[in-house]
Formats: sequence, C-alpha cells, structure tokens
Amino acid sequence: MAGNTEFRDFLASRRSRITPERAGLAAKPGTRRVPGLRREEVAELAGLSVDYYVRLERGRATNPSASVLDGIARALRLDEAERAHLFDLAGVTPDAHRARRNPPQRPHPGLLRVLDTIEHVPAMIFGRRMDVLAANRLARALIIDFDALPLRDRNIARFVFLDPAARTLYPDWAAVAEDIVYGLRLDAGRDPHDPRLTELVGELTVADPDFGRWWSTHDVRRRTGGVKRFRHPIVGALTLHYDRLTVPDVTDQRLSIYSPEPGSESAQALRLLGDWTAADPAPQAPGPGHTVPDGSSITEV
Repeated sequence: MAGNTEFRDFLASRRSRITPERAGLAAKPGTRRVPGLRREEVAELAGLSVDYYVRLERGRATNPSASVLDGIARALRLDEAERAHLFDLAGVTPDAHRARRNPPQRPHPGLLRVLDTIEHVPAMIFGRRMDVLAANRLARALIIDFDALPLRDRNIARFVFLDPAARTLYPDWAAVAEDIVYGLRLDAGRDPHDPRLTELVGELTVADPDFGRWWSTHDVRRRTGGVKRFRHPIVGALTLHYDRLTVPDVTDQRLSIYSPEPGSESAQALRLLGDWTAADPAPQAPGPGHTVPDGSSITEV
C-alpha cells in the first residue's frame, strides 16, 4: 500500500470531520476529547474489528480489500472524490476500468479536435498535475500565453500560486487556489510516486503558506463545472461559466470551456477580447508533434 503516512493521515482527517449524529450513531454521555468519531465507532459502522481498524489507521495493517475500503468510505460518509482518493492511497483499483499508468502526456485526439473548433470562448485541455496541454487563442489572451512559457511552467497551479498577476486576474483567488490544491491531492493519490508532482508540491509549499495549509487538510475535490470571475487588464470584469468535459477511458485529461451568459456584459467583454487578439494575435498552440524553440514537445509533458 503506497504512502502509509498519506493513507493514515487521510483517514484521521476524515474521521475528525464527521459527528456521531451525522454518522447515525446515538449520542453517548461524556465529553469527547477530540472532535469527530472515535476509531471504535468507525470500526462499528464499517463492520470491522476495532483492532483491525486501529492497525489500519496507524499504518500497521496493509493491503485492505475493496470491500473493507467500501465499508470505511460508507462509515465516513465520503463523497465520490474522497472515496476514489481512499482507494488510490490504498493502491486498490475499485473497478476494472481504472488502470495505473503515467505515460508522457499528449492531448487526447478527440479533445484536441473539439478544442480546434472552439473559437469564440476560451478553452483549454488540462492533464495530470494541472499541466496545460493545449489552449486556444482566447484562453491564452484571458489567462496567460502558455505557449510563451517554458514547458515546465505550462501549469495552472504554478501560475495561480507563483505569478502575482493571478491574484489580480481572479477576484476570488482563494477559492480558485483552494480548488487547485484539492485537485492536486487527487492526482497525488492516483500516483504518489510521480516525481514531477512531488517537485511541484514541494515548490508551492515553500513558495506560498496558503498552499501548505490547504494541502495539510487532505481535502480532495474535482469540480466539473461552476462559475469563475475574471478581472482582465484590457476588457475588465468577466463572469464565465465553466464546464469540464472528458472522454471515455481517459481519466487524466479534461477540456475546460469558459462561456458567458448570452447578451451579458461578460459576453461583450469576451467579444472585445476576441477582436483584440484578432488584431494582435498570440501564437497558435501547435498540434501533436510540433516543437517549441527549445525543442521540447508542447504536447508531451
């Protein structure tokens, strides 16, 4: 079981966040020394012996079965993202379609074809570690010209935490940054030995105390849609809906599309941004196999 410490800390953090009442247990007399459920209560709810659960949470029991993890997930009221993270930390594949692999990243051809058709709203393809694998012209104009960055810096987490411009671009910077941390937590559960992810987490922990604080909560989250506000230096304020699309059997890439309400001021601002980029276009993102000046492939990271 990879990362006993991570597994142990995640269980303890989830246990501390759920009350006996929420778990469906009758309140017992006496004062609790710590918040949340006791280990014996989790064991009872999960249908496990107290001794086994205690050893599991302390990292002394290894290789729990899928049924054991299912019981713990139910006992702790884990949501879908948290349950997947628990299985990842335990090194257990919950179904036959989830495979562990960490090949070089190239934009999925299907996602890239869709991206190439999107001209009037910003869109980007994200891979593991929040790497930006491709971005259309409006996305590069709205956020940052990823094509102009060194390959290792084409990463939305690095931009949000390390570039001061991000705090101006995102009026709700803390919410955006927090979601990024929780998404990276999911990636760490899937591949705890990814050296580039380890390097990224270490770099951001040193650079920004907020990152370290959010990382230490062990929270996980992957949003599939919502609303983001932007404050662009040229066209001003925009409020855009975002949707994250995936394709079957590709769990580590997603296409994010940012759309305004029709007829809104944000739609007008986006048209102005499009006109500005058309008059002074940023370089287009090359397709698979193209290279940037340093010889690195933009689509293999």
